[in-house]
Amino acid sequence: MLREFLPLLCLGLALGFEDEKKNETLPKPSLSALSSLVVGHRDNVTLRCQSHFQNVTFMLGKLEDSGYRQEQRSTGHKAEFLLTHLEPKDAGMYLCAYKTMVSQEWSGESEYLQLKVKANGLIFAATFSCLSILILFLSVFFINRCTQHGLSQEESTKRTSHSEFPKQEATDLSNLERISVSR
Repeated sequence: MLREFLPLLCLGLALGFEDEKKNETLPKPSLSALSSLVVGHRDNVTLRCQSHFQNVTFMLGKLEDSGYRQEQRSTGHKAEFLLTHLEPKDAGMYLCAYKTMVSQEWSGESEYLQLKVKANGLIFAATFSCLSILILFLSVFFINRCTQHGLSQEESTKRTSHSEFPKQEATDLSNLERISVSR
């Protein structure tokens, strides 16, 4: 009976060991920047992801954009992701993970790394200048329209008063004549 039980015991232990392996998580990688995390508009930055294992596939992701994902195979312990021509929309929280050839499961995510992209002062100045010119143009346009509209009303009032003046004068004269005749 012990002979029959021993293979079953070994099989149970082996299956249990496999389940434990599946539940093991790979250690988290580390993520760092090779230069400053505050970069200028249209600048570049390199983010480095490092693991404890070799021959892995690294993945770089962005917390605010689930569709953002870069993958890179490496025979070493690290991968470098070059981010180029950065725009303000590229700023945010980045993370990395890796998977080994054996596990095919992604490790836990690294600590987040916050990348900031400074707006270019030249772009701000150009935008401000364009807006100022637009406001100036609209102001001149509306002032011109208002003064033309005011002048046309003034001219029409003058025309009306000039055309009515002889009639008024004639009425006044006939009234004076009546008053002087009646006396």
